[in-house]
Amino acid sequence: MAIDTVPAATRATATPARPARRPRRLSHRTVVARTVVGLLLAGYAVVSLYPFLWMVSAAFKTQREVIAGGHLIPREPTLGTLVDTWNRLHFFDYFVNSLRVTVATTLGVLVIYSAASYAFAALHFPGRRALYRLFVALLFVPAVVTLLPVVLLENRLGILGTHLGLVLPFVNGTAPFAVLLLTNAFRAVPTELRDSARVDGAGELRIFLRIHLPLARPALVTIALLTAIPTWNEYLLTRVSLHDPADYTLPIALQALRSSQVVQYHSLMAGALIVVIPVVIGFLAAQRYFVNGLTGAIKG
Repeated sequence: MAIDTVPAATRATATPARPARRPRRLSHRTVVARTVVGLLLAGYAVVSLYPFLWMVSAAFKTQREVIAGGHLIPREPTLGTLVDTWNRLHFFDYFVNSLRVTVATTLGVLVIYSAASYAFAALHFPGRRALYRLFVALLFVPAVVTLLPVVLLENRLGILGTHLGLVLPFVNGTAPFAVLLLTNAFRAVPTELRDSARVDGAGELRIFLRIHLPLARPALVTIALLTAIPTWNEYLLTRVSLHDPADYTLPIALQALRSSQVVQYHSLMAGALIVVIPVVIGFLAAQRYFVNGLTGAIKG
């Protein structure tokens, strides 16, 4: 009887490997379709970015150069327009007012609706589903419909014309989307983590703070951005509510640039750039969490 003297490792090595699969070649029609879609998206991006680029360009031009037009890049760029607009309109005071209202609104939304969403996702109480559906249904109510009732209610409460009169409606208006997004994020947390924490003696508050909040960080950042940006840019309710110029926010301060008969376009664009810069910086800093948070909401 013949004895096999070839080691097993050698036999395994000698086994011919399967040929690597060649990448599937795309058809000519698919290549053309993707090229057309790419060109359309690129054109849409250029059209969408052009007003923003024109605003940035005009902020570094003089009034005469803005009116002359014809070119996007300033021929004689200057920081004088930005500095003059900042100093002449006391933008720092309005900046502080906008920051105060935005931070208070964002913190209120995160604290209140993260706790409410945890209750909807992890706790069981009578009427939970009906109350959750009511919150979601509020997404279909236009904000402008509630403008007059809000103003009348704040007038009776004595908070009309104050920053608190802005913060409370802003917090309430963000409720539907915040509850929807955060509830889906908390439902994605495995129930085994909660059960094991309860076995170890952890209460609901500790489970909420130590387990759910860290795991829902992308959703929290997304809610913070979607709350802060509209609050920072809000004009209608702010214009109707505030009467003291010392309490004005940045969007109302921009209106002062158009109060004269001759519109100073370079100053107007400089003021708009000052308003937009914090929003752009905040979005770029939290872009990764923002995308992850929206992806989790869609999956949920």
